[in-house]
Amino acid sequence: MSELKNAQGTLTVYVPRDASALSLGADAVARAIVAEAKARNLELRLVRNGSRGLFWLEPLVEVASPAGRIAYGPVKAKDVPGLFDAGFLQGGAHPLGLGLTEEIDYLKRQERLTFARAGITDPLSLADYLEHDGYRGLRRALSMEPAAIVAEVLDSGLRGRGGAAFPTGIKWRTVAQCEAAQKYIVCNADEGDSGTFSDRMVMEDDPFVLIEGMTIAGLAVGATQGYIYLRSEYPHAEAALKQCIATAYAEGYLGDDVLGSGRAFHLHLRRGAGAYICGEETALLESLEGRRGTVRPKPPLPAIEGLFGQPTVINNVISLASVPIILDKGGAHYRDFGMGRSLGTLPIQLTGNIARGGLIEKAFGITLRELLYDYGGGSASGRPIRAVQVGGPLGAYLPESQFDTPLDYEAFAALGAVLGHGGIVVFDDRVDMAQMARYAMEFCAIESCGKCTPCRIGSTRGEELLEQIIVARSEGPQPGRIELLKSLCDTMLGGSLCALGGMTPYPVLSALNHFPEDFGVSADTTVAR
Repeated sequence: MSELKNAQGTLTVYVPRDASALSLGADAVARAIVAEAKARNLELRLVRNGSRGLFWLEPLVEVASPAGRIAYGPVKAKDVPGLFDAGFLQGGAHPLGLGLTEEIDYLKRQERLTFARAGITDPLSLADYLEHDGYRGLRRALSMEPAAIVAEVLDSGLRGRGGAAFPTGIKWRTVAQCEAAQKYIVCNADEGDSGTFSDRMVMEDDPFVLIEGMTIAGLAVGATQGYIYLRSEYPHAEAALKQCIATAYAEGYLGDDVLGSGRAFHLHLRRGAGAYICGEETALLESLEGRRGTVRPKPPLPAIEGLFGQPTVINNVISLASVPIILDKGGAHYRDFGMGRSLGTLPIQLTGNIARGGLIEKAFGITLRELLYDYGGGSASGRPIRAVQVGGPLGAYLPESQFDTPLDYEAFAALGAVLGHGGIVVFDDRVDMAQMARYAMEFCAIESCGKCTPCRIGSTRGEELLEQIIVARSEGPQPGRIELLKSLCDTMLGGSLCALGGMTPYPVLSALNHFPEDFGVSADTTVAR
């Protein structure tokens, strides 16, 4: 079907159904467009597509034209009559006009692999998914031996996009080599890090790519059952996944006989427990099995004894959503993007005090400075950017002197930082870094599962200690409290059972290292991380 007109010659208009667009009035805009067209006796086809990820322009309305889609945004319902008066259905000039969508600089300079369809297709339409190269990876996988599928993922260099950056192919190979009557694929969709939304965008804006990726994983390791553990705060993603899973079953892409291959894969959706700790893979398994989400000791690894004691692949949404293009284009194609051991692309989420927040999918190697200024346009307040936190609430704070660091797992590790899930939160020069350090301890105290003492008690004592430092900092240097804080962080780093307690010192120590004046101490008060 032509993007410009359908079989009846009707013009096509696109209004996003993504949660970010909905929060900014996309439904009202869609209703206004339909009502205005009816009042003017005009026929149009309204498609509720996903978001392009240019959130400062949402709701972003697009109109099909012979040259490509023409964008207008941010559009409010009150703007709709004026758009019609300006002839926007024919690409007419208007103050909200942005020209051809694909030529918008923010979008044009990206490398979209995982997000190739986001904002282009109707997320709930299997026909649209197939028309835009969907399920090509699965069809190729069905023609391959399981070991060859694993080898393709290994060759791609794909590493876990959930934060740990463990090679995906190695995890798959471990499960594939296990002997078991039942194996599982589990998707960790409990996206809870501050400043992150790429998982949500996949599930809302291109859900079939996740279903396809999980099905390929099942074929690769011999798993016939899959579970998506979905964050409870994502109702739009839940609705989209339910509908698309049902469609995939009805059309033979899931079930006992996937596309007539004689190979089975069944997929189930489970809503999460609303706890941050359930993003940790073993706590997730506990919750999925119907118990309270607490961390399991390792070993055994979930790849050997995971869900219900069976070999289990646990990957996050972006990892699994990257698999279809790897199987379609080949591991070498994906590996050609990136740098060093950080291969492929990373969906970067730019949020906080930033002028142009949104999703940016780029090959590894782009610097923070490029992201903050070339894409983000600097702070929303117009003030200098003082710090950014990368990798969620447990990520380190990076000062301006480190903004030229390339996005690379090893480069960040050398700074005592993490890339995590690719979320970047921006702060201007008014931020109080001691308060941000205190918040990290408070967050850990609230979200701790309570199983290990360093996390359960250390975070509570850390919050109290930082509050004392903040109250007393006007009185001058307080080396006793600072040394105690560093000692407490060292205990949490080395003694916590999982990354929640083990990483909470990252934001605390990085804030102290780079912004000691906010703690009332001299600039020579440095720490190991």
